[in-house]
Amino acid sequence: MTQFSRLFVCLLLFVGMPAAVVFAQDTGAVDQKAGLDRIVVQVNQDDPKSLNLTLNNVQNLLSYYKDKGEKVQIEVVAFGPGLHMLRQDTSPVKDRVAAIAAANPEVQFSACSNTLANMTKQEGTKPPLVSEAKPVVAGVARIVELQKQGYLYLRP
Repeated sequence: MTQFSRLFVCLLLFVGMPAAVVFAQDTGAVDQKAGLDRIVVQVNQDDPKSLNLTLNNVQNLLSYYKDKGEKVQIEVVAFGPGLHMLRQDTSPVKDRVAAIAAANPEVQFSACSNTLANMTKQEGTKPPLVSEAKPVVAGVARIVELQKQGYLYLRP
C-alpha cells in the first residue's frame, strides 16, 4: 500500500468515526429518553442448571431495573435444545416461566418454529408449548432482528 493510500484510509477513518459515534450516541439518547432498556436473552441448551440460570438472570434484571425506578423490556428466545424450556411436556422450569410471565408483562418468551418443526418431525407429533410461549419463525433470526432494534444481547 502506498503512503498516499494509507493516508487516504486514515483520513476516511478519521472523518467517518465521528459520524459513527454521533449516530451511536443519538440512538442511545433515544432509548434513554424513552427510559426503556431492551434485552434479548438466548436459550439454546436443555440443561436444568442453564435454564434456571437464565430465569435467575431475568429476575435479577427485573429487580435491578425496578430498584432503579426504570423500565426494561426482556425477550427470552429459545431455540434448538433450549426449546425444552418452553415445552409443556418436558420443561423443568415451566412453573417459573408461568410465574415470571404472569407477574411481568414486560417479559416475553419466544419459541423457534424451525426447532418446533424439527421436533415434530422427529417425534411424530407436535410438542405442546407452554401458554406463555409466542412462536417466532426462527429463533436466531429473531435475536438478530432484536439486536438491530437496539436490544442488548445476553447469553447466560
